[in-house]
Amino acid sequence: MLQTNEVIERIKLFNPDCICHIIQMESDGDLTDVPLHTIGGKGLFVSKLEAAIANGVADIAVHSLKDVPAFIDSQFSIAATLPREDERDALLLRESLIIDDLSKNLKIATSGPRRKSQLLAMNSKLNIVPIRGNIQTRINTLNEENLDGLIVAKAALNRLKIFHPNMHLFSEDQMLPAAAQGAIGIEIKTSELESEIGNLLKLLNDESTYQATDIERKVVASLEGDCLSPISALCKIDAEYAELKVRVSNQNGSEVYNEVIKFKLSNKIDALRSFIETLIQNGAKEIIQD
Repeated sequence: MLQTNEVIERIKLFNPDCICHIIQMESDGDLTDVPLHTIGGKGLFVSKLEAAIANGVADIAVHSLKDVPAFIDSQFSIAATLPREDERDALLLRESLIIDDLSKNLKIATSGPRRKSQLLAMNSKLNIVPIRGNIQTRINTLNEENLDGLIVAKAALNRLKIFHPNMHLFSEDQMLPAAAQGAIGIEIKTSELESEIGNLLKLLNDESTYQATDIERKVVASLEGDCLSPISALCKIDAEYAELKVRVSNQNGSEVYNEVIKFKLSNKIDALRSFIETLIQNGAKEIIQD
């Protein structure tokens, strides 16, 4: 709802007369406490919203873009992204612990294979436990169930204005984020891209975030990644140049492969094609399936 209201605020900046109605929906992902990667993955967060768009119940859907599968039906498109929030992962630790304690046999909660595999790559003796629920519920669980730590997206903490007194922000070397982490994506029917709504969304689109997240999502799609795949991708754009970092690993973190490329945005298509070929030739697809 916070993300939806942020989208509405930006729409109003460009069209103060636009009347927006929020259609609040609970996705299948919201209605289960089972680890998502065991029952259908990211698609659980978007399927009902896409159905609402397809059926004319809603004009747009607002997503945490990292929760949108890299492959979406061609009848839908990501029309715009808002400026990206902090893309980093945050480790919330119980009182008295410090980041160096990750070298010990701590009990750390996280909801996804990507974070789990990178944690195990740091220390294979960590006890990684699954966790679900909204951010505040997870923090409550950290305090109530004798956990040593919890990993969440820093963007979520920022948007919810949640402060945790003992927090460590992972560097890119320690934990590379998920593709599109920290970005809000707006989805519409592809047929509406050139409509009045589509043109309005173009006005509020943050081009740098849009390009960066599109590149990251293309990498995940090219590796045929799904919700089980420990794939990290982060693209940073500075004027006409881009830097793309990708990390893939197997489920237990015993094999990790990193690749980096810098390129001119004017050469994006060729650079990305060559980069993806390098990833595949070096066994990235096989690693994420192990």
